[in-house]
Amino acid sequence: VQLQASGGGLVQAGGSLGLSCTSSGHSFRSYTMGWFRQVSGKEREFVASISGSASSTYVADSVKGRFTISRDNAKNIVYLQMNSLKPEDTAVYYCAASQRFSVARRMDYEYDYWGQGTQVTVSS
Repeated sequence: VQLQASGGGLVQAGGSLGLSCTSSGHSFRSYTMGWFRQVSGKEREFVASISGSASSTYVADSVKGRFTISRDNAKNIVYLQMNSLKPEDTAVYYCAASQRFSVARRMDYEYDYWGQGTQVTVSS
C-alpha cells in the first residue's frame, strides 16, 4: 500500500484547507485511515481517523468542530477538511492506513502504512 498526501500549503489564521490522501491499495475500503501531524522536535499527534465503511470516526479534541475526516472508497481517497485554522495547527500532516482494525483508531502504532507528509502552515 502506498499513500500519497496532498493539499498542504500556507493559509492565514481563520482560513481553510483540504487535504487528500490517495491509496494505491486494492482493498482500500477494508483499511481504517487516519491523519496525524508532527511539528519538528515534537511527537507525532493524532488528528482524525475513519473506519473503512466510514461508520466510525474519531477526531482529536484539539481539532473537534473544526476538522472533518471523510473518505471516498470508489476513488481510494481519504480527506481532511480543515476550517478555522489556527497557527498551532502548523505541522506536517501524514495520512496512515491500518489493516488490523475495523474501527477508527488514534494511536500511531496501530497503523501499518504511512504517506510522505504534506506541510500545513498557518500564519497569524
